Amino acid sequence: MRYREIGVSPATRRTVSVLSLGAMTFGTTVDEATSFAILDRFTEAGGTFIDTANNYAYWVNGTQGGESEALLGRWRRSRGVGEEIVVATKLGGRPPVPTTGISKDIDGLSATVIRESAERSRERLGVERIDLLYAHGMDPAGVPQEESVEAFAGLVADGTAGLLGASNHWAWRLDRARGIAAATGVAGFEVLQYHRTYLQPRSDIPTLRSPDGSPGLVGPDLLSYLREEPGLALVAYSPLIGGAYTRDDKPIPPIYDHPGGHARLAALRKVAAETGATAGQVALAWLIGGEIPSIPIVGASTVAQLDESLAAVDLELTAEQRALLDTAG
Repeated sequence: MRYREIGVSPATRRTVSVLSLGAMTFGTTVDEATSFAILDRFTEAGGTFIDTANNYAYWVNGTQGGESEALLGRWRRSRGVGEEIVVATKLGGRPPVPTTGISKDIDGLSATVIRESAERSRERLGVERIDLLYAHGMDPAGVPQEESVEAFAGLVADGTAGLLGASNHWAWRLDRARGIAAATGVAGFEVLQYHRTYLQPRSDIPTLRSPDGSPGLVGPDLLSYLREEPGLALVAYSPLIGGAYTRDDKPIPPIYDHPGGHARLAALRKVAAETGATAGQVALAWLIGGEIPSIPIVGASTVAQLDESLAAVDLELTAEQRALLDTAG
């Protein structure tokens, strides 16, 4: 395993594995025994970075979520896991009542929700302090950013949260929140979590979230922001787009189905053939070692799937291979 530091401030900086394990399905579609086996294998391989959220996975059984956090808490206690493992969780996207299917009615980022949600997450995870706490998207009800920033910073000040992060925020909203924190001298967002993969999305179709596009997709504006703020860490969810790079039963999503996407897929497969790796492993290696390096979050429903992703950590792309991948499409 390889490692890198995340966090801007020396007071909150942590060292984590360059690959993160996504626990979204643990405790729902992936049963407890299998989840424990995957977690054990990840840590055995040197993995130290696990990702969850307080709403995972409410849409499976019609709940409010929390199954993933609760399972991680049981695993931590049963294995005697301590501060060597960094567990990241998120709040702000939990439905206020048990819900079947994906809900647009979520609790948001008021000060009350942030304090109470963080406390419930700590209880489920069995920790006194959340290692990394994200705002899981922007508040849908117009809560002032000043209120949210102050509430998140309050958790750091009282020792119940370490690092703070933002997921699925417009770059300008992210910059505004960080500016508020800097102006008031409190802890701000230091880690960003967005959807990023090797293929680039089409720019000519509306997305489901907004006529302006999706705040969850890494775009030129966010990449430009990261170049100006190199201390920020980028964590990439869904880097393997549900297995579409390697599985015949998982077609490439329509948002990536365009001439540029086809060219990049061809380049990916060419490099995979040269290295003897899978296309998915090459995509992970590209993310880990890129100009703006990302920490991919990989999901797994079997130990074998996890092992395939773990092998990407040791995949070294040549300068020529990386240039081919960077310039394709």
